[in-house]
Amino acid sequence: MTVLRRWRQPREVGLCDPQVNPHCPSPTGWPEDGLLRLLSFNVQVGINTQRYHHYLTRSWQHVLPHAGRTLNLQRIGDLLADFDLVALQEVDGGSLRSGYINQVEYLAQLGAFPYWYQQLNRNLGRLAQHSNGVLSRLRPTLLEDHPLPGPPGRGAIFLQLGEGEHALGVVVMHLALGARTRTRQLAYIRERVGQFRHLVLMGDMNTHAVDLLENSPLRDLDLLAPQVCATFPSWRPQRCLDHILLTPGLELGRVEVLSEPISDHLPVSVEIRLPRAPSSGKTPILNSSDIG
Repeated sequence: MTVLRRWRQPREVGLCDPQVNPHCPSPTGWPEDGLLRLLSFNVQVGINTQRYHHYLTRSWQHVLPHAGRTLNLQRIGDLLADFDLVALQEVDGGSLRSGYINQVEYLAQLGAFPYWYQQLNRNLGRLAQHSNGVLSRLRPTLLEDHPLPGPPGRGAIFLQLGEGEHALGVVVMHLALGARTRTRQLAYIRERVGQFRHLVLMGDMNTHAVDLLENSPLRDLDLLAPQVCATFPSWRPQRCLDHILLTPGLELGRVEVLSEPISDHLPVSVEIRLPRAPSSGKTPILNSSDIG
């Protein structure tokens, strides 16, 4: 029997199934070495911003298609192929500016990810489909779509990997710029993650780690912020806005801010060892029904 830890949710939350990539071989399940390679990346809808003045001179690319976007997405896809679970922010779900390409699905294909999910947070019809995304080599045992408090346009994806006591809870988010709204959003997330012993929060959080760990509603979770290097702007990093936060029970491996100025944010990567069941000493395995 599959045992799921349901996130505490209000009525508007959607319980979802991940999309399956038909071009990808069936996954083999939990990594044999127990290592999970995580990446969080704000891809700025495939726009390659390299200077502050590009926000003005390339602003039209947020509305209209651009031939260089496909090449830039190819570079992003090549980068993502080395990871097991990817959190994407500022992706387009298929509108005029992206050439009507769902960028989450497209990157899943480029990186050969079996599972993907697009969260549409601001629907501007043909002009823009503002979204978050998840790419995974493991099939989530639970996946939920949560709009976040505040003005429309921000959301979080809650997912679970594995089952029972050693399940891994993951929240993918893109938080607001304003401190007051961001606090409301973090309080919403905090209220729903307490049942997980092992937890990962990842995304563009628009504030520094000290603020998140010491001054936000997350402060009582005793989370670790293994990466505190600057991620924004990518061409001359000065602010640490992108994070992968972990509960202390997860064994930490390699931590890196990747020097890949493809977007206006640099991607953040963390390697963790998945929790082991104390009774067997083995890394938990997903049921066969959960990996195909």
